[in-house]
Amino acid sequence: MSNVKELIGLEFEPYSLEVEKGKIKELATALDDHNPIYYDVEAARKEGFDGIPVPPTFLQVIDLWGGYGSVEKVEKLKLNLVRVLHGQQSYEYLGDILAGDKLFVTSKVVNAETKKGSTGAMDLITSENQYTNQRGELVAKAKSTLVHRH
Repeated sequence: MSNVKELIGLEFEPYSLEVEKGKIKELATALDDHNPIYYDVEAARKEGFDGIPVPPTFLQVIDLWGGYGSVEKVEKLKLNLVRVLHGQQSYEYLGDILAGDKLFVTSKVVNAETKKGSTGAMDLITSENQYTNQRGELVAKAKSTLVHRH
C-alpha cells in the first residue's frame, strides 16, 4: 500500500447472521462463564432480559461466522498477512442482543495512519462495524485495529 490513508472510507461487503442460542452457550462455556442468563431463558428473564443475551465479546462470533475471514480482509486491504497483528478491539452496546435476533453488519475503515517506531514503520488501520437487528435498531458498534509492520 503506497498511502495507507487511501483506505479510509473503504467499505466491506455487508453480512448478516442469526444469533443462535447454541453459539451463546458455546462462547459462555469457552469463557468459563457460568452465569445462568447465558444458558436459561427463565434466568435471563429474572434479570430483566426478554431472552438469552449474548456475552460481552459475542460480536466476534458474528464477525467470524458471518463476515470476512482474516485472509479475505487482509487481501481486501492489500496487506501482507504475515506482517499483520491484531492491535486493539472495543465494543459499544447500544441495546440488548438476544438469541433469535438477526444482526445485519456494515463495516468500513474509519482511520488509517503510519507510525514510526524504534524497529521501523507500521500502519494502524481501524475499521468500525455497526450491528443492526431485525427491527432496524442499531444495537452495537465494534472497532478493530490491525497493525501492519513494514
